[in-house]
Amino acid sequence: MPDSIPTHETREEVMFFDTDCGGVVHNIAYLRMIETCRTRLAAKLGMDLRTMSETSIYPVVTRTEIDYKRPAKLGDWLVIRGRLGEITKARFWCIFEMTREADGALLVNARQSLALVQMPEGKPLRLPKEWAEQWG
Repeated sequence: MPDSIPTHETREEVMFFDTDCGGVVHNIAYLRMIETCRTRLAAKLGMDLRTMSETSIYPVVTRTEIDYKRPAKLGDWLVIRGRLGEITKARFWCIFEMTREADGALLVNARQSLALVQMPEGKPLRLPKEWAEQWG
């Protein structure tokens, strides 16, 4: 039986630089917030920033799918929930949901496919066998 699936939750306030002139969050800002959550989730998978720097093995995004459900606005507090999804031999998926804290409204659903890459060569690596054993 797999161990509990790694999850992580971050919280962000919508700032001026996240919005357009109408005070609505622009699409790239959602991805920045997802990136923060995914970086913290990676640490729970054994890929914290220091380890990545020391080993030169990095998770690289190969695909992003995102559905924008409702807009966030200037001053909103957002909750971003990420979890490990499907694991194959060479790739894994992270699943994200973003909600507005004040009313729980679903704003964004997203998922990203990632591969491990050895730098600076850019050599793709297989995922650790322990991942499939632990979470597969």
